[in-house]
Amino acid sequence: MRTRRITRGLVAAGLMVAVVAPVTQGAQATVTAGDPTQLTSGFYVDPNSNPATWVRNNPNDSRRTAIQNSIASKPMARWFGNWSNPIGTSVGNFVGAADAADKLPVLVAYNIPGRDACGGHSGGGAGTPAAYRTWIHDFAVAIGNRPAVVVIEPDALGDFNCMNADQIAVRNGMLKYAVQQFKDLAPNTWAYLDGGNAGWVAADVMAQRLTGAGLASAHGFTLNVSNYYTTAQTVSYGNAVNGKLSAAKPYVIDTSRNGNGPGSDWCNPPGRKLGTTSRLGGGAEMLLWIKVPGDSDGSCGTGAGIPAGTFSPVLAMHLINGN
Repeated sequence: MRTRRITRGLVAAGLMVAVVAPVTQGAQATVTAGDPTQLTSGFYVDPNSNPATWVRNNPNDSRRTAIQNSIASKPMARWFGNWSNPIGTSVGNFVGAADAADKLPVLVAYNIPGRDACGGHSGGGAGTPAAYRTWIHDFAVAIGNRPAVVVIEPDALGDFNCMNADQIAVRNGMLKYAVQQFKDLAPNTWAYLDGGNAGWVAADVMAQRLTGAGLASAHGFTLNVSNYYTTAQTVSYGNAVNGKLSAAKPYVIDTSRNGNGPGSDWCNPPGRKLGTTSRLGGGAEMLLWIKVPGDSDGSCGTGAGIPAGTFSPVLAMHLINGN
């Protein structure tokens, strides 16, 4: 992290900065918690996202230009799970590249044990709660003082209907631990607990679940991750959740695929469209592309035969054309 940018961003945000020593490459500065949007000059465009990699590897495909211009060139999140080994290196390399470019990276932590507990297409996660705690600790350490946005475990609070009380208590313990790791070890990171979407869990119930998972120590919560509800629908839901919390929190909305609103299902439904690209404001604290457009939800809908998380130019073109 460069002292010049820390100072510029924190002064702009009206915050104090305390640098204990000159910062050289590889060194860490001690700073007060800052606003990562003020410490950077825009959102990071991942040159190694699934769409960008596909574009690079398919120079003669007729769909290449459309996918490059509409998707691959846009800021979006990078997802980290049990495929990201070692996690500290994977996260450190990604955040380091963004920091070198003076841009804000968006990361998704997606490795909680029993992930997708309701029988979805993205099951898996760390083998044990202890393994998860080690993993998420290393994730936070790898970010360190560098600016970042982190989404903590999409769907983790929506799955409760498929879990018993003991399982819920264990999961809440892991989520609380995760939130605290980012608060303690990554002071320039805004960490958000995932709060599902407008069509899944009633707002008052989700408020209770967020509270039980440690929302008080998180910066805020995310909505609509990997789903299709419109921004207006999601703002209404987010405000309703906030109305049931003891203290309102900022929230961000995944707009990657909500341009045409929800379809007949959540899993690769036809007729969906790209939404507003990543920006500050827009009815929420931020609108972000969290789900990578063109990555399959699973072998279902228009993505039959395409495993979850796999990029498909066919799915990408459906989103570009809205059909």
